[in-house]
Amino acid sequence: MPYSKFTLAELKQKFNINLTGSEGKFNNIPEVAPKELLQEILKENVSLAVAIGSEKARSELIVSPILVEVRKYLNKQISLFSGIDFNVDVELGLNGFCDFIISNSTQQFFIESPVIALVEAKNDNLKSGLAQCLAETIAA
Repeated sequence: MPYSKFTLAELKQKFNINLTGSEGKFNNIPEVAPKELLQEILKENVSLAVAIGSEKARSELIVSPILVEVRKYLNKQISLFSGIDFNVDVELGLNGFCDFIISNSTQQFFIESPVIALVEAKNDNLKSGLAQCLAETIAA
């Protein structure tokens, strides 16, 4: 079953996980101001992505520039993969397509452990992507 087919209830039961809805987990992490170039890119791209209205447009025009900036900020000590199959365990249903994967590796030839982040670029409803992103995180 692809990641996108899971529900939160299925993930909770199948992988024996606890789901909590707490806020403020990352409040102690200092903010990083985006570089001027990224601000200019987003100023132009956000309205265009919203006008186009597709997940692909948001992925390419908003999410991708931000992740490239994160990679630059981390001195290219991470690898970034876009639009890639991440097939970990077909029997458990941990397989399918991921919008973005970040690995704690400097090489860009293939995904190497550990996978440290997965990003899904959903349209208007962030909650609709929670189960998919959680399934991808379990696979990582």
